[in-house]
Amino acid sequence: MDELLEYEGLVYGIIQRYTKYFEKDDLYQVGMMGLINAYKKFDSSQNVKFSSYAYYYILGEVKKYIRESGSIKIGRDVLSLNRSVERAREVMRQSLRREPTTTEISLYLEVDESRIQDAQIALQDVRSLDFSFEGENLELYSSIQCTDNGMQPEIMDLRREVQGLDPFDRDLIVARYYSDMTQSETSKKLGVSQVQVSRREGKILEKLRERL
Repeated sequence: MDELLEYEGLVYGIIQRYTKYFEKDDLYQVGMMGLINAYKKFDSSQNVKFSSYAYYYILGEVKKYIRESGSIKIGRDVLSLNRSVERAREVMRQSLRREPTTTEISLYLEVDESRIQDAQIALQDVRSLDFSFEGENLELYSSIQCTDNGMQPEIMDLRREVQGLDPFDRDLIVARYYSDMTQSETSKKLGVSQVQVSRREGKILEKLRERL
């Protein structure tokens, strides 16, 4: 099972958005349970990368844990402020005959605009975390959509493969595709000719395509 530790980054990538509300260690344990379940059920004969397969099992276990933990408690002051905002919005909507802005609501309530924004964000986060899947069959992980930037298994696979390149190749790819440098700029940085950069880049990309 030691090979599963290679996918800790996948687990951390998935749980990071929830650490604001739940203990990181607890989320990690739940995520690892999902990873282990994926490992047990994974069929290597299928044309699917393990990380892509495991992603949905990990996310499913985390979502299940969040659901079973119940709603996140919001402070009374935040709930009270949100109620005041909704009442003010309704009154101002009728008088202005349009949707009032946050600034206008702030002036109406004589409350700092940032407090209103924070209270609304807190409520949105809770609603988002309370969202449940259609149905209760947690085997249907493929129905879960990946919407978090940088968390898609394909991107994580690519990062892992880039990290596994030899130092020169890794520096070349980082310069070209992460630092957005031209081939000419890259050649100067690496101390080789632009032709060498061009040729090597093509070989590296082909290698990455094969692995991915």
